[in-house]
Amino acid sequence: MRRSSLTLRLTLIFGVMFAVLLLALGAFIARAVEQHFEEGDVHELHGKLELVRRVFAEVRSEADLAHVPQRLDAALVGHHSLSIAVVQHDGEVVFVSSGAGFPAGLIDREPAYGPRGYPPGLVWEDGARIYRAIVAAAESGMAGAAPARVVVSMDIAHHRDFMRGFTRSLWAAIAVAITLTGLLGWLAARGGLAPLRRMAEVARRISAQRLDDRIDTRNLPVELEALADEFNGMMARLEDAFRRLSDFSADIAHELRTPISNLMMETQVALTRARSAEAYREVLHSNLEEFERLARMISDMLFLAKADRGLLPRPAEAVALENEAAALAEFYEALAEDRGVRLAVTGAATVTGDRLMLRRALSNLVSNALRHTPARGRVDVTIGAVGDGVEVAVRNTGEPIPPDEMPRLFERFHRADRARARHGDGDGAGLGLAITRSIVEAHGGRIEVACADGVTTFRIRLPQVKGSADAPVDNGPAVAAGAVQSRGAGIATRTE
Repeated sequence: MRRSSLTLRLTLIFGVMFAVLLLALGAFIARAVEQHFEEGDVHELHGKLELVRRVFAEVRSEADLAHVPQRLDAALVGHHSLSIAVVQHDGEVVFVSSGAGFPAGLIDREPAYGPRGYPPGLVWEDGARIYRAIVAAAESGMAGAAPARVVVSMDIAHHRDFMRGFTRSLWAAIAVAITLTGLLGWLAARGGLAPLRRMAEVARRISAQRLDDRIDTRNLPVELEALADEFNGMMARLEDAFRRLSDFSADIAHELRTPISNLMMETQVALTRARSAEAYREVLHSNLEEFERLARMISDMLFLAKADRGLLPRPAEAVALENEAAALAEFYEALAEDRGVRLAVTGAATVTGDRLMLRRALSNLVSNALRHTPARGRVDVTIGAVGDGVEVAVRNTGEPIPPDEMPRLFERFHRADRARARHGDGDGAGLGLAITRSIVEAHGGRIEVACADGVTTFRIRLPQVKGSADAPVDNGPAVAAGAVQSRGAGIATRTE
């Protein structure tokens, strides 16, 4: 059964259940018919017994007793299967039906009566014949006369023959019904499981080159509709994941090819002729920059791989976000001044997490905003409580992100503008926003992006710090309360 088909299992289960039901019904019908015959026989025997009792009740003298056989013979005309025997109390036989052969044990039996005062039916066999009889007493009308014993019997051989034939026909019909039921059950089960075979056929056709097949759910049974929907959803996720993996592999090859090609070209040029130690030092320095770029890219890829597998550290230290943002504002001060961009930090909030990871996420957003903000633009970092969590918003002015690029901003190696010059800040390969999203999700938060009225806003939502508000904060140098003007007109930081 463990290796049999589901169709066979359903057929066997349905067939066995139906067979048990039919057999029980057949036994009930056979017993009901047999009981009907028995009740009919006993009823007829009781009718003849009442006739004999009426005849005996009219006996007033010996002369009347002498006419009893004649009257009983007349009463049995047309009842060939009935036999009557009447025996006096002293054993004298008053009447015996012609051709009847009553066994002595039956004639000598004392009268017996059932719960309702009726004599019970008795069954005995005499060779090939079978009888049903009752034994009862009959009172005569003579004064002082003892009751006579009356035996009324019926040949029920024809009933037995009928029951044998009926039983054979009934069991034969049940056997045929069970066979047909098994066949029809097999056809029904096979037809009912046809949608599963179609689903298996769709699954069989799926390959790396064919992930767009879906199960048609329009005519599926309700029980399989949920399975088909889940299967189609799984295939959609697999197709998207496979596409992302293919793009990821192509992007990795593309991103690694450029620095490796640069290294090979510079090394080949350096080897074309003998050079001075200073020239070789310049080549090595240039190669070192490419190696550092490769190392950052590989480190970022390993970070994302750990994030995918849920292996990022989960420390529970309290992190003051305003301190981290202020430190980043000071770090990017020179870049903001060089681009003519004003960078401002406002608000304060504390969350639980890893300080270095959260600083990295904020750094990616701030550097990304600075890189895409034109001269005389503005980058604002606001921190505050929203509902039961904390929100960090990084806003920058400039050209909005195209709507078709918005869903893919956080994908790996994706850059909305591939023509932009690369920067040595770790985001040139298009991994910065992907890393930011992984860090935020590892802290139980989420990140969103929106563009409106020439302003692009990245919002990070994080849970608030657990425990009391006085929890110790290890966040590096504190920032004084109130407005603080940093060196250079391009940056302003303020905590609230």
